[in-house]
Amino acid sequence: MKVAIQGIKGSYHHRVALDFFGKEIDILECLSFDDLADLTHEGKCDYAIMAIENSIAGSIIPNYSLIDDNDLHIIGEYFININHNLMVYPGVDFNKIINISSHPMALLQCKDFLKKTDKIIVEDRDTAQVAKRIRDKNIKDTAAIAGLEAAEMYGLEVIKTNIQTIKDNETRFVVISKSKSKSISNNPDKASLKFILSHRNGSLANILNILASYDLNLTKIQSIPIIETPWKYSFFIDTTFSNYKKYKEAIKKVSSQSEMVKEFGVYNNFKSQ
Repeated sequence: MKVAIQGIKGSYHHRVALDFFGKEIDILECLSFDDLADLTHEGKCDYAIMAIENSIAGSIIPNYSLIDDNDLHIIGEYFININHNLMVYPGVDFNKIINISSHPMALLQCKDFLKKTDKIIVEDRDTAQVAKRIRDKNIKDTAAIAGLEAAEMYGLEVIKTNIQTIKDNETRFVVISKSKSKSISNNPDKASLKFILSHRNGSLANILNILASYDLNLTKIQSIPIIETPWKYSFFIDTTFSNYKKYKEAIKKVSSQSEMVKEFGVYNNFKSQ
């Protein structure tokens, strides 16, 4: 099985891939979410792991559009606690560090810690990639922010642990595929959808009332501007349910009240397991 991840081995995406699918998989490394979506759309992997939101930094809005624009399917989700750590080339003193580098989302999640330092903050494409570069090139003026897996894999020394602003720092990842037939859910109880509404007053409230009347629990709603039409928005929602038949009836009714409804995936709610 080929599983694509954003970043390299030792990253948080790599950890999710191993937790979700087990160790007997081939990992395909992608240094951007765009590359990840392209690889999946082209059918060069069976599945891909994509971070979609974080409890501190919020939604990764461009990733919703990548899933939509590439007609990808969500077939599962996975949550992990993100514990960020500061790591350096072995033996390097923190006072000798000039730069602190990591993925922008990791830097954002460690904002309070970084505000207290006099180091230069450098954005990079991946947490683990920074760690690997420090070791490969013997870089002694830069510290990386990454997970403990990266420190262990690339032989760096962890000098500060759990530097994220909020200690309970959780990220939700979705498992995506080009083909809906690759779904691995037997008894789905969660769905991700997109809908576009007219400009009529109360149109969003009407949709929410329909979902509630069919006992669907809205767990996420994210509005995203429709670039081609100023001040018009599409809505990405996650909803959980206990009765699949009632879910399908609700979506049928929502479709009759919307300009467009698109189902990204029906899968198992990880939190309920």
